[in-house]
Amino acid sequence: MVDIVNVSSGSRDSIIAQMQTLPVNIYSVASVREIDRAAIEDYGIPGYTLMTRAAAAALRVARQRFPTTKRWQVVCGAGNNAGDGYVLARLAAADGIVVSVLSLADPDSLSGDAATAYADFVAEGGVVMLWTGELDDEAELLVDAMLGSGLERDVGGLFADAVAEINKHSAAVLALDIPTGIHGDSGKPLGSAVKADLTITFVGLKSGLFLDDAVSYCGELRYDGLDIPDECRAGVSPSFRRIDDAYIQNALPPRQRTAHKGDFGHVLVIGGADGMPGAVRLCGEAALRAGAGLVSIATAPSHAAILAATRPELMSHAVDEPADLEPLLERADVIAFGPGLGRSRWAEALYGVVAADTRPAVWDADALNWLAERPERADKRVITPHPGEAGALLGQSAAEIQSNRHAAVAALQARYGGVAVLKGAGSLVSAGIEPTVICTSGNPGMAAAGMGDVLTGVIAGLLAQGLTTGQAAVAGVEVHARAGDIAAATGERGMIASELIAALRKVINP
Repeated sequence: MVDIVNVSSGSRDSIIAQMQTLPVNIYSVASVREIDRAAIEDYGIPGYTLMTRAAAAALRVARQRFPTTKRWQVVCGAGNNAGDGYVLARLAAADGIVVSVLSLADPDSLSGDAATAYADFVAEGGVVMLWTGELDDEAELLVDAMLGSGLERDVGGLFADAVAEINKHSAAVLALDIPTGIHGDSGKPLGSAVKADLTITFVGLKSGLFLDDAVSYCGELRYDGLDIPDECRAGVSPSFRRIDDAYIQNALPPRQRTAHKGDFGHVLVIGGADGMPGAVRLCGEAALRAGAGLVSIATAPSHAAILAATRPELMSHAVDEPADLEPLLERADVIAFGPGLGRSRWAEALYGVVAADTRPAVWDADALNWLAERPERADKRVITPHPGEAGALLGQSAAEIQSNRHAAVAALQARYGGVAVLKGAGSLVSAGIEPTVICTSGNPGMAAAGMGDVLTGVIAGLLAQGLTTGQAAVAGVEVHARAGDIAAATGERGMIASELIAALRKVINP
């Protein structure tokens, strides 16, 4: 059955809830084809049966998501994606929808299950018109059944024209399997791509639905496994794993009634050069909100007192020279290093002390820029670079990092050890053990100052409570993103980092 939550309103809350019901495993296109092959050849499920199930799932989703639409137009290409479109058109017409079908390929050139789908549609009175460059102006829903997930080259010719016309049309758009023009593995738009309001994907989640710019084209995402037996997926390795509710619940069990603050660790936040007290304040408070028992701040003398006055739960200490760190380190279980650190001689001196320390640690911001100049591995460290910082760490440009984020996060972990978090839309976490973890929560409102400082504090706070570096990084990234989604409920634009901190308690107590 299709994974559906009540999304008739299209609200942010419903989208978030729906995303959390998706499967955990995300596959390459080749792996999804292998699952499909196993279902057909090893378990005897006819390909046309799977096609019919896909179309029926698409009809159910479309009827629920767009309940008032009565006039649909299906735009078909060639291959099985077109076959899905022809079956959907037939089922929708039988359900009382006024359906028209445009084809960008000669239907007589279809073969296999797609040819059967076309023939069945025509046999029940369906009419297929060849593409002439125009869509039905009165259509209320357009269905993209043109190219599917196997696309490897830029969209061109009639298909590019159709993509442009669909994107200009006022109707809502449903994409079958993946929006035309989006690469099924990388998520890159190939020349041009359909901007869908809703995408329903089948058999297995494709990595291209979550990477690069794909999230800007897919709209809401739904999934249907087409009742394929789990055994068909058992021998197929995923490319990524999503972070689901079960992971968060297992990582953050209820506390014992006899617990005390000493059970939940002591985080030492080191940073906040002259004129930059905000970053360490955000980081420290986030560590507290993530559940750390104690949080100390080691910061520049000029604003230690201000931090203590504005957030008395944080124990703020003036650090003038490296020797001042020693007694603070002795009491700490976890280090959060880098927020507001800067590039001064003071920062460099502190870097020398922290780099030699073997406690579990989270490094971000200028700590990573120092690390790029003095690369070394550390097994108990979590690094959390954004693409620019990742580029510095790997000797690449930010654009190169973004062009293959999967390879970049693996390279970061291989070079620096521990756990690497590559921040951004679809943050990736690598602990050197496949598959890489991807975060599918979060929103553009989180592209704001201080969000990285909050993430550093959240991960450090979870480390302090006894999670491993891998567990803390994975759970921390997801908790941070979900809190961002809660904070964005009243609007993404204008959201600030402290609002995310305020939302943490709701997700840190599953």
